[in-house]
Amino acid sequence: MTLSLRASRAFTLKSRFIFPFSTSTHSPHLQYDAVPDHNDNFNTPSLISDQFRAAPEYDAVLSNSNKNPSSLVSDHFLSAVTEPEILVRVLNSVQDRPNLALRFFRWAESQPGFNRSEFAFVVILEILARNGLMRSAYCVMEEVIKLKMDNVVIDVLVNRDVYVSSDVSVKLLDLLLWIFTKKSMLERCLVVFYRMIHNGFLPDVRNCNRVLRMLRDRNMVDRAKEVYNVMVECGIRPTVVSYNTMLDSFCKEGEVGQALELLLEMHRRGCSPSDVTYNVLVNGLSNKGELKQARELIGEMLKLGLKVSAYTYNPLIRGYCEVGMLEEATGLGEEMLTRGALPTVVTYNTIMYGLCKCGRVSDARQLLSVMADKNMMPDLVSYNTLIYGYSRLGNLEEAFLLFDELRHRSIGPSVVTYNTLIDGLCRLGDLDVARQLKDDMINGGPSPDVFTFTILVRGSCQMGNLPLAEELFDEMLRRGLQPDRFAYATRIVGEMKLGDSSKAFGMQEEMLSKGFPPDLITYNVFVDGLCTLGNLKEASELVQKMLRVGLLPDHVTYTSIIHAHLMAGDLKKARVVFYEMLSKGIFPSVVTYTVLIHSFAVRGRLELALMYFFEMQEKGVYPNVITYNALINGLCKARKMDQAYNFFMEMQAKGIFANKYTYTILINENCNIGQWQEALRLYKDMLDREIQPDSCTHSALFKHLNKDYKLHAVQHLEKLIGGGE
Repeated sequence: MTLSLRASRAFTLKSRFIFPFSTSTHSPHLQYDAVPDHNDNFNTPSLISDQFRAAPEYDAVLSNSNKNPSSLVSDHFLSAVTEPEILVRVLNSVQDRPNLALRFFRWAESQPGFNRSEFAFVVILEILARNGLMRSAYCVMEEVIKLKMDNVVIDVLVNRDVYVSSDVSVKLLDLLLWIFTKKSMLERCLVVFYRMIHNGFLPDVRNCNRVLRMLRDRNMVDRAKEVYNVMVECGIRPTVVSYNTMLDSFCKEGEVGQALELLLEMHRRGCSPSDVTYNVLVNGLSNKGELKQARELIGEMLKLGLKVSAYTYNPLIRGYCEVGMLEEATGLGEEMLTRGALPTVVTYNTIMYGLCKCGRVSDARQLLSVMADKNMMPDLVSYNTLIYGYSRLGNLEEAFLLFDELRHRSIGPSVVTYNTLIDGLCRLGDLDVARQLKDDMINGGPSPDVFTFTILVRGSCQMGNLPLAEELFDEMLRRGLQPDRFAYATRIVGEMKLGDSSKAFGMQEEMLSKGFPPDLITYNVFVDGLCTLGNLKEASELVQKMLRVGLLPDHVTYTSIIHAHLMAGDLKKARVVFYEMLSKGIFPSVVTYTVLIHSFAVRGRLELALMYFFEMQEKGVYPNVITYNALINGLCKARKMDQAYNFFMEMQAKGIFANKYTYTILINENCNIGQWQEALRLYKDMLDREIQPDSCTHSALFKHLNKDYKLHAVQHLEKLIGGGE
């Protein structure tokens, strides 16, 4: 029997004539003239059968509800099973004995033909809540939800014209809200929250916090703000948990400005921030690159006497590593110890990653020993990081040794491990071993994913093996993997690189049919490909098409066009496009400046190369190793070796580590000017830094030697490698 709110009211009024309540129409509880005596006998009105008053029979039902009720109960008593009105009367007749009421309700439920009524559930919930039996009420409320009766129950509880008292209504509504949060039923949570607020009931702040957490975890920041604002406006005082949840929501969305404003509000309202508060903010600021402000917050924490931990420092260490500020990152690691904050495996993994990004893989590997000394076990991330570092350097031998060590320690390699190795092999052009590794994954390792095949497709394209790229792409489809936007973009890059723009545009149509409309990245791939092919007119037309579909060109688009003009030798046009880019408020990247510096430096226009080099730093764009290589190369060609060495030392002082191209440039020019000993010193320095020379390095080193001296030079190099004089 489904009762609407109106039916509930009608039933209440009708029951007054059948079975009198108290005289007040707004009485907080249903009251009967008949109240059970101390012997649990039902002193009910004469309208109820005499059998209802038989205490032994009634107690038998309650005490033996698991037995066959037909042997214990009369037909008149069983009418409570089929007639909700009678069930409600019986429950209210024992409302001061809640355990008895609950046992009778459970017995009635277990009988064949039980007629469920939302109102009967409300009555038993009211009895349990009024008597403080909230655990039992929890079980009944879960059943209400399971039976999909919660809408009517909410209607009854929020309506002040119904008999349930306000304090009991709030208890039950809070209970319902809590259960909904535990079941992650967000929309139902919001229904209860807003119905309570609308009817003048204030939810418990702990339940509000649970709702805020659910919204945060689902990245629904706007709705979280709405709930928070309603809380404050209605007089629900936020706790430190409320603030921390909202701060985390803002930081996850990158809205650190709003997070800092909320911190000020927290202070104004007299709510003291906790260490979690500051940890959340430090993390948010570090993710946004606001490292100085994050550092200041840690200082503020210390002044307030709050405890700092690895959770405080790790995000800032990661932030420093991401921008190459390794000295600051390692300095923080040391500061942690002085502050009593013990580094974790994550701390060391983060520093290892920063070192590997800068090519300092040997230093990163030493941290494994440091971890072992502190009884910390390196995890999969530790090994993946080092494998990544060695793969980037092209040292696949060490990468595979770590791979074997990882398996020896019973740490199962992940798809990331395999993908990193496959990427390293593809960069070296070793597609056969890369494909074998992919087959190993299929036969016994983690299944290859879209990234595995995308890496292999890219490697095939880079080697000019387009049939293999197509074969791998088709294999990905056969394995049921759906290519993503990047997989398609990789194929397009390959087609463009091989000069087949028509097939590349065909891939774009396929992307569109798969639900991937061209985005800025896709257009940039095409613009760069056309520019590389020298089709500047088509590239310009494509830029106009971008504008028509509402996509604004970015620094990548402009850099491709600038580079094309520079490659064509039209330096003037390249500068015109560069300043057009600036006039539109588009900020050049390090790549933009590097292509300009390289083109002017290699042509001997060093004054312009240096102008762009200093300008980029003034605008907060920091040069990388490629930028320095371009400038050093230009200076070497102009035989300005002192300046070249100054920049060589400057880059290392800034934590930018020279690579094999840096050394090859300097070795080449030293050989050109007859500085053989300096060339050898540079070569030895390369080896000491574990930078692998390539054929270009050796060609530069040997190109001015006569045949008789070449053998001597090789022998000398072998001694150097072996540590001899």
